[in-house]
Amino acid sequence: MQASVIRTLGIVLGLTLTVPAVADDWPQWRGADRSGVWQEDGILERFPEEGLEVVWRVPIRGGYSGPVVADGRVFVTDWQRIEGTRAIMGKERVLALDEETGEELWSHEWDVNYSALQQSYAIGPRSTPTVDGDTLYVMGAVGHLMALEAGTGEVIWSYDSVEQGNASITIWGFTSSPLVHGDLLIQIVGAEPDGKVMAFNKHTGEEVWRSLSSNWEMGYGQPMIFERGGVEQLIVWEPQAVNSLNPATGEVYWSVPWEVASGMTVTTPVIDGDRLLFSQFYRGSLLLEFDSEKPEVRELWRGQSRSEMPEETQGLHSLITTPILEGDTIYGVCSYGQLRGLNTADGSRLWESDEMTRQGRWGAAFMVRHGDRWFVNNDLGDLIIARFSRDGYEEIDRARLIEPTTRSGFGPRRLFDAMVNWTHPAYANRHVIARNDEEIIRVSLAAE
Repeated sequence: MQASVIRTLGIVLGLTLTVPAVADDWPQWRGADRSGVWQEDGILERFPEEGLEVVWRVPIRGGYSGPVVADGRVFVTDWQRIEGTRAIMGKERVLALDEETGEELWSHEWDVNYSALQQSYAIGPRSTPTVDGDTLYVMGAVGHLMALEAGTGEVIWSYDSVEQGNASITIWGFTSSPLVHGDLLIQIVGAEPDGKVMAFNKHTGEEVWRSLSSNWEMGYGQPMIFERGGVEQLIVWEPQAVNSLNPATGEVYWSVPWEVASGMTVTTPVIDGDRLLFSQFYRGSLLLEFDSEKPEVRELWRGQSRSEMPEETQGLHSLITTPILEGDTIYGVCSYGQLRGLNTADGSRLWESDEMTRQGRWGAAFMVRHGDRWFVNNDLGDLIIARFSRDGYEEIDRARLIEPTTRSGFGPRRLFDAMVNWTHPAYANRHVIARNDEEIIRVSLAAE
């Protein structure tokens, strides 16, 4: 009897010791809930002295679209120009890879015309795909919205924003990632009339509702849903205002006017408690506070500067980098790559650092929280482990992850030109998956 009990305890102890640690997929823009938080354990504290271990690398075409990971598959979109065509004709593609090996599982491509896009950046899709169960949702750079079977790539339904919605193609294209909410697929479309944001039946593609005027451009931001004021609120930031909608019906709860030059609503809204933060290139940042009992907000402060130049910007003028709102401090990358810490109470600057990323126009980084530290992908292709505090920036470690392959220059402004990587990576199952315009790689971040 005693020996039997000991054997049983040994088996139980063995099973306990071999229970796998927490691992997660990365099924959409900025992770499972779009918060830019990585929850997994078993992650290294510092990078190996010999450098990062690349598990696999696969050739890829051009694009800004980030990869996503779900159910053992990696999904990414890209584009290839058809040589010899007078217009910028090409093929967009969605590619499914085996997460463990990088082997291609399937691909689906379609014809596109990029003539309407700003030509310096006409190199591929912008929108990160979204996985919901067995379905993959994709938005192309010129408005092709599709639902595909994640296992096979078979198209379930599609919507052409230009042909069916009479939408205008903005100079930087369609960038918003599909947002699944219950049985709805919510997408920034820019359809006419009054269809800047639309909700589709996610199973059939049938239009359920449309909202907000399309008399001006739709911008480049990501729709977000937060439950505040006793209701779910769909936050849509477009070039004239920050808007809150009922995600079930499209009804407008409130709007706060906030003009954005050149339509550049790029950074993702971030929340901490009842406070909601936005940041833009020319006019700085805006902090709102939700009412705790009803769907309303009050403005706490907004930036007063109208300049992009570093010596004239006192607060935070982010373009690509989604900032961090954490208690009494805001952290973000300003207009020319300056990392800044701000006082949440009034937006005043606490400190500035030039160490984390490229110091140049539109300098950028993608910051993902992991416990009490942050994994940072800067636009030079470095992967950084760092901490931020009211006292400043602490860099724990840095390693080379991927080569920057995209030109940052805009039109004739070659003094701002540099090779950059402007694609948000995926953190999934103790690995980081990153891409540029030439390859997609999977790199282990597991502890020994």
